[in-house]
Amino acid sequence: DLVYGVAISPDGKTIASASWDGTVRLWKPDGIILTRLRGHSDLVWGVAISPDGKTIASASWDQTVKLWNTDGSLQRTLNGHSARVSGIAISPDGKMIASASADNTIKLWHRNGSLLKTLTNHSSAVLAVVFSSDGEMMASASADKTIKLWKRDGTLINTLNGHSDRIDGVAFSKRCSAVLGVSPMSDCIKKDGTLIASASWDKTVKLWQPDGTLITTLKGHHDRVYSVAISPDGETIASASWDKTIKLWKRDGTLITTLNGHQAGVLGVVFSPDGNRIASASYDKTVKLWKRDGTLLTTLKGHSDGVLAVVFSPNGEMLASASGDNTVIIWNLDQVLDLDQLLIYGCNWIQDYLNTNSEVNDVCDP
Repeated sequence: DLVYGVAISPDGKTIASASWDGTVRLWKPDGIILTRLRGHSDLVWGVAISPDGKTIASASWDQTVKLWNTDGSLQRTLNGHSARVSGIAISPDGKMIASASADNTIKLWHRNGSLLKTLTNHSSAVLAVVFSSDGEMMASASADKTIKLWKRDGTLINTLNGHSDRIDGVAFSKRCSAVLGVSPMSDCIKKDGTLIASASWDKTVKLWQPDGTLITTLKGHHDRVYSVAISPDGETIASASWDKTIKLWKRDGTLITTLNGHQAGVLGVVFSPDGNRIASASYDKTVKLWKRDGTLLTTLKGHSDGVLAVVFSPNGEMLASASGDNTVIIWNLDQVLDLDQLLIYGCNWIQDYLNTNSEVNDVCDP
């Protein structure tokens, strides 16, 4: 069964994958499986790891969220949703879990399993939920074509309207640390330009201020946009589309460049922690690694089916990709890029050798 979600612990020592076979698997960076987390009765759609690396949260179509220890033991099951759970997020302080469901709600849970609040304002399935980097805000993306912004306590701040189709992805920039209700959000925006980006099936990305003001609409894709990411410095937005491209944009909406090369739709895009690299996951069975300026660094081949998700380790040295071929591949980027440079050097040397030794037909003896 295909692997749809993947997460890496803050210390980079544990990789968690969510599978449609109803299990979560924990892996070491060298690819050795640590344990299988069994207990869900339907496919697992999403997985998250707490900031301290000690708790894994899984979201399943069996309408539950489960919290696990890293040794594979079940901490608790969070019951309450009445339809499949497709989004899961853990707050930066590790004290709260947010789950997004096709029952049109988001539920907020304490890490001890108690239900804190149910957010009922969406009118259709909630597809994704994310916390801001300071943990004081949440954003939810829905099939009702809206994004909703919430305070940590579940109070609705704003509804962002404007998309004409479902919204699969939403992202915060990482620089704003204003506490809502204490520091005015306008001050926060002026101070460090907080940004919210949404990716929609209407072929656009929209950039918003936290007060609900639409900054700009990024137009240029020719098919559904599945994923959006904001660079750590908040200056570059990357969008991934079923039109086989990734587009890089400035925060004012100017298109920087289009990354071509994938042979099928692109489902995921992420920035490395230092913001200098971009990874894209495609249904063409590959992951591509790019420089921030759009230069292709390398293509990672190894999957035998579409790549559905990709994530960097916190130190940026590893990349994990999840695929419909039932596998997770963990890539050591230093090794991958060193090998690529070696091959380039070798090819250049051979080309130079043949140019200066035109009578030689074969470089190597048969």
